[in-house]
Amino acid sequence: MVLKFLFNKVFILLTNIIYKMNCELCGKETEELFLASVEGTEISVCTNCTGFGKVIKKIRIGIPIHKKIIKPIILAQVEPSLVLATGFSMLTKSKREQLGLSQKDFALKINEKMSLVHNIESGHFEPGIELARKIEHFLKIKIIEEYKEEKEEKKENRSNEFTIGDMIKIKKL
Repeated sequence: MVLKFLFNKVFILLTNIIYKMNCELCGKETEELFLASVEGTEISVCTNCTGFGKVIKKIRIGIPIHKKIIKPIILAQVEPSLVLATGFSMLTKSKREQLGLSQKDFALKINEKMSLVHNIESGHFEPGIELARKIEHFLKIKIIEEYKEEKEEKKENRSNEFTIGDMIKIKKL
């Protein structure tokens, strides 16, 4: 008995949530909508907005037009971006030479072209993060750094001078 009562209450709540529809003209949430032609466009309108156009037909309640979709709120987070360290080309070259590898051997080991290794070491080409990680892993060096943008607090330097903004009066309606 209690279970049946609870089921009915939940069913009524769910029905009200699903079948409440919004007027496309004023945004009012209502259970009764009409399909109307307003300035040549067919839209779903509530009873109050039917006067703005020609009513074509009543929309049946059994067919939900709009369901409320709850979107998660994503807070803006400052993510550190990855950048190459200054002097990465010289660091790469010196470590390769310490290991006794030629550019050709090093290129074969990391599965890249020799010309690419030459351009990286000469500073003519900045590798992407993926390639830089591959170089870091093989040479066991650190050439990728995290860069965080620091927000500067604005200090208000207010002088006793009169500005244009001080002369403007904002008129409130």
